[in-house]
Amino acid sequence: MSPRRSPALLEALAQVAPGTPLREGIDRILQAGMGALIVISDSADVLNICSGGFLLDAAYSPQRLSELAKMDGAIIVATDAGRIARANVHLVPNPNVPTSETGTRHRTAERVARSIEVPVISVSQRMQVIAVYTADEKYQIEPVPRVVNRANQALQTLERYKMRLDQVSGALAALEVEDLVTARDVAGVLQRTEMVRRIADEIEGYIIELGDDGRLARLQLEELLGDHDDERRLVVQDYVQTDASWHLEQATEGLSRLGTDDLLDLELVGAVLHLPPGGDLDVSMTPRGYRMLSRIPRLPVGVIDRVVERFSGLPKIMRANLTDLEDVEGVGELRARAIKEGLSRLAESSILDRYT
Repeated sequence: MSPRRSPALLEALAQVAPGTPLREGIDRILQAGMGALIVISDSADVLNICSGGFLLDAAYSPQRLSELAKMDGAIIVATDAGRIARANVHLVPNPNVPTSETGTRHRTAERVARSIEVPVISVSQRMQVIAVYTADEKYQIEPVPRVVNRANQALQTLERYKMRLDQVSGALAALEVEDLVTARDVAGVLQRTEMVRRIADEIEGYIIELGDDGRLARLQLEELLGDHDDERRLVVQDYVQTDASWHLEQATEGLSRLGTDDLLDLELVGAVLHLPPGGDLDVSMTPRGYRMLSRIPRLPVGVIDRVVERFSGLPKIMRANLTDLEDVEGVGELRARAIKEGLSRLAESSILDRYT
């Protein structure tokens, strides 16, 4: 799995993705066999390290950018890349900022990005490549066909992982109906949701990098994910115990911070989520009922919250009669019947799926 890219880098990649005016200008520079150094910000911090050149303050166009690249200096464009502020500029970043680059253009780009944290684009004349620098990150843009292939491979992987997640999620539903859930079952489902989320994040990065060429991949991603985020949140709501020093957001954040190897260890997953008392993954757990109730059509979130609060657990909700359900604020006769019949259907289908 590729390293996770920061929001700042993803935002910079979106600005130079295929189909954007800035990328069109960069492609023109490459086609002409030239190089360029482009800073995507005309803030005061950028202007403070500029020396020489000339003030342009003209509307951006790909043709104008490629013509200005014929000069040796850097080009300063506005943050939204809608205006070219300066051209033929000599950049003088802090020379004490470390850099791993060797070429003059790339060394300057990395130092500028690290010292004032603005996106810098370096177009290599000799290597014919585009490099994006943001803070301490460098990303070399790859040819579109190669990125498309990576996105397709990641989508195939996501499909397999999502299929497995659906299986363990269905098994958890059957165990909930029979009141046989253990902390191991819950940790296993949340482990799978985190794996799916990480693969989806990687694909999202490819889609951003592809720009207009990533439309099909985005449709496939949305189709595969469905209501994945809701499912993850509902499982956490059902099982994670909260107190004054521990809340649901900390549980999901802790899960996302686990390394890839640590995520494969169910005991570590359970510990991060504060799931099993005493660290015993085989301890029994009772769901609150959020996940099952959310599967009943047209049942408002507020009503679900009140039902869960009233009965304190899915087994009690399933055993409740119509009169008990009607007494809950906002339920009434029709919703009580819908809850009772809906849970019965879900219980029946979950058990059938498990044993067939």
